Amino acid sequence: MASPADDRTVALSTQLAQAHQELRRRIREIRSGITRREAGHDALVTHCLAFCAALTSHHRGEDDGLFAELLAQRPDLAPTIAKLVEDHGLITSIVSRVAELAGAAGSPDDAPEAIGRELDGLTAIMESHFAYEERVLGEALDRGVADTGWTDPVFRFRDHVG
Repeated sequence: MASPADDRTVALSTQLAQAHQELRRRIREIRSGITRREAGHDALVTHCLAFCAALTSHHRGEDDGLFAELLAQRPDLAPTIAKLVEDHGLITSIVSRVAELAGAAGSPDDAPEAIGRELDGLTAIMESHFAYEERVLGEALDRGVADTGWTDPVFRFRDHVG
């Protein structure tokens, strides 16, 4: 019979997958709004910037908390974590371009297409990254990783802008 602590560690891998699902949902919602041109320029900017803040907060929480804890407990994961951190850098550069485009003072008519192209690339990279991360880290989380406070920024997004 599993102990509550065992249940909690299994729940961490589930929570990681759920956090990724929420980020996937948010980017699909923005992309869909761009395609349908439902939202005005200001709403698009707000949604894009909020998404960028949420994704950035999630990755910082992983880099500074989850990954540090995993490395302390599982040094054998160093090459895997290095790859994930490298992915975060690539994703950060795309997120910066999305935020820049969303916040640009240029023509509102040009912004949706440019943002859409960046979001398409970001979606593809995120999907690959999330699938890999869930597979390799989910197993480590299920084996038991102490929650030293890293869960909040990884699972609960700070998506306010500013």
